[in-house]
Amino acid sequence: MSGGPAAAPAEPVLLGVRHHGPGSARAVRAALQACRPEVVLIEGPPEADVLIPLAGREEMRPPVALLAHAVDEPGRSAFWPLAEFSPEWVALRWALDHGVPARFIDLPATHTLAWRAPGEEPPEQEETGEKGKSGEPREQGEPREQGEPREQGEPREQGEQGAPGDLGTPADPGAGRPAGLPDVRTDPLAVLAAAAGYDDPERWWEDVVEHRGAGEDPLAPFAALEEAMGALREDTDEGSGRDRDLVREAYMRLRLRAARREFGSGVAVVCGAWHVPALRRGAAVAADRALLKGLPKVKADLTWVPWTHRRLARSSGYGAGIDSPGWYGHLFGVPDRPVERWLTKVAGLLREEDRIVSPAHVIEAVRLAETLAAMRGRPLPGLSETTDAVRAVMCEGSDVPLGLVHDRLVVGDVLGEVPEEAPAVPLQRDLARIQRRLRLRPEALERELELDLRKETDAGRGRLLHRLRLLGVGWGEPAASRGSTGTFRETWRLRWEPELFVRVAEAGVWGTTVLGAATAKAEADAGTARSLADVTALAERCLLAELPAALPVVMRVLADRAALDTDVGHLAQALPALVRSLRYGDVRGTDTGALAEVAAGLAERVFVGLPPACTALDADAAEEMRRQVDAVHGAVGLLGDDPAPGHGELRHRWLRVLRVLAARDTVPGVLRGRAVRLLLDDGDLPPEETARLMGLALSPGTPPGDAAAWIEGFVGGGAGGGMLLVHDERLLGLVDAWLTGVPAAAFTDVLPLLRRTFSAYEPGVRRTLGELVRRGPGPRGAAGTATALGLPGFAAEPDTARADAVVPVVRLLLGLDGDGDGDGGGDRDGDGGTLRATGGDGAGADRREHDGTDDSDLVGVRR
Repeated sequence: MSGGPAAAPAEPVLLGVRHHGPGSARAVRAALQACRPEVVLIEGPPEADVLIPLAGREEMRPPVALLAHAVDEPGRSAFWPLAEFSPEWVALRWALDHGVPARFIDLPATHTLAWRAPGEEPPEQEETGEKGKSGEPREQGEPREQGEPREQGEPREQGEQGAPGDLGTPADPGAGRPAGLPDVRTDPLAVLAAAAGYDDPERWWEDVVEHRGAGEDPLAPFAALEEAMGALREDTDEGSGRDRDLVREAYMRLRLRAARREFGSGVAVVCGAWHVPALRRGAAVAADRALLKGLPKVKADLTWVPWTHRRLARSSGYGAGIDSPGWYGHLFGVPDRPVERWLTKVAGLLREEDRIVSPAHVIEAVRLAETLAAMRGRPLPGLSETTDAVRAVMCEGSDVPLGLVHDRLVVGDVLGEVPEEAPAVPLQRDLARIQRRLRLRPEALERELELDLRKETDAGRGRLLHRLRLLGVGWGEPAASRGSTGTFRETWRLRWEPELFVRVAEAGVWGTTVLGAATAKAEADAGTARSLADVTALAERCLLAELPAALPVVMRVLADRAALDTDVGHLAQALPALVRSLRYGDVRGTDTGALAEVAAGLAERVFVGLPPACTALDADAAEEMRRQVDAVHGAVGLLGDDPAPGHGELRHRWLRVLRVLAARDTVPGVLRGRAVRLLLDDGDLPPEETARLMGLALSPGTPPGDAAAWIEGFVGGGAGGGMLLVHDERLLGLVDAWLTGVPAAAFTDVLPLLRRTFSAYEPGVRRTLGELVRRGPGPRGAAGTATALGLPGFAAEPDTARADAVVPVVRLLLGLDGDGDGDGGGDRDGDGGTLRATGGDGAGADRREHDGTDDSDLVGVRR
């Protein structure tokens, strides 16, 4: 049969495969080349028959997937992924290359999408088996195992979901079988591997299929696999009723009969190996039609979409997934010497990550992999041998770089491509047009994108990403900018997942363009928002996405909600988002007059209601209110800078509110301390008054818990409180004196709060405070503790000589031309080495050296 074209066999050629198995793919190609069938039937949804010609286009680059979704409910969807090494893809391409018809023969997607969750019977409907002149159901199809439908709202990680028998389906850990024995219905591959003495099914598959040389009879491996599957299915209780596999196989048999009537015996079938025995033994036509009678259905649309290797991986939740799609793609694609070529790829990746890997490492890794294969009795090194060799030779025994190899190569981030002619919803076409115009290409590998909104292209990219997020298409997630924090700067983390095509289809109900859909979605969300904070957040998103048509609707809802809401906490939560929106509007040139009016009104109502709302709070409520006070303070500061009439006065009224909070005994200590700190930072409270208020809060008559809470509010939260204590030793002395005077019985109660307060400081700040505390309080003079003690580096007046010594370094850091003026008391050693500080008391030495006290724990140093 391996010579020229062979005579058509009397029976159809049934090629049982493992989905996404490169060995199966090579065997299918050899079998089709030998048998030369007149038609190729493939497991898949028959509605996709019209899409088969697109698989032959040059622009079609796997991995790709057939996507089916319900027209009236786009979220109900299913995928049929195909990689370059998938047997079904190889069969499609062989048929197209040889001018042979190819058809899908599985249950139609219109039924699969209507089928309920596994184990749940579908509702009975009228019979859907419309008869043609042949008396068979009309030619439609259903997805294979990876095409399980999902309920609305269920996770959209669609794929072959646990249909029993497909060789790619992972084992089901459910009960009902002896411990350690695989379930034949959910993982026949594991059963066959165990029968052959293998603990790992992947290793068994590599040894018996992937590393098997080409035999004389290309159909022999399929015959052996069919015999094994037949034996497994003899002992399997297929149950009764409308089992999903039984229904699918009934439809496959009907399609197979129709193809044989049309093409005679020259028919080849490529399907999961589990289904081959059912197709071979056949069944009565009437029995098959009875199984198909009354199936539920929905109207479905299908198209090709790009897929990724990562989504082919079993770890992604894909039922028929494989552990190593990148490795399998390599095995299928390389012409020879797969181990040497693979380890060369690994070396290249590690060198890109600045690891020292030479050709000698590659040679040694190849030798080690081959030795390990020989010791383990394997015909060729597999993934486990190459991984062990990489770990030992190239990674020096570390699993950290090995994790990178697994993520980038063993699994991989390959993203497929489909032709523009592939059917798509109008919203998807508009999105693709915008992506091309903005040169923002979808990529499977996560990357960071820095945008400068002052540039037209970057501003357009930011608008697109914000609009997609509003539509629920999470292509990009905002990230913190490493550089400028101005509103003209945006940072995004981008990663395109295949499921986003479903999200785009779902969003298509809002409009045919990204702008129109985002506008309609924002208007609808405004009407269904549950809280005032939700509406203000929506207004902020409308400004970020530049949706001028939606903003008036959102603002009307916002004004109504703000007028009716009397909860100060809700108002305080809503105000910051409004004020941020004003700043975004300035950057994007949006008219924010209505926002400014609502923001000012909210601020006034917060000022009035905040003092009463801050009384009689427990510890958790007080901590939450402190965060809200911080947010309102920042918002008022920004709002006070706005040139709108009356906004400047808001700042003064807010400071008066803070004075009320700082002086009211019924307000929790954490809020009083925070109010004092905010007043001090704004210059509205002199240092002497601040010290007086701290002294009162830390007086012996104050319960230790309340005093510790005051300290937490004043210097906690990592908001520069540590540096404040470093530079104002009067405040540090007050804290130190209070802490040393806390009774032993109360000390253990306040210790956790104090540890939380000081643990937020930077290590250098904690170290400096530890030094100051360790050297003792000393006399409390106007110049502070360290000055009174005469500690190195501290003096009553600045040391100009020491200050001038750093001028050359500062000029160098700032990139200023020329050297210092030469009078700074600094010089360089004779060979142009490091700058040395002179002058003062010689304190240029490191003042941070200490006696080994654990300065990461300030609390307890004085104890």
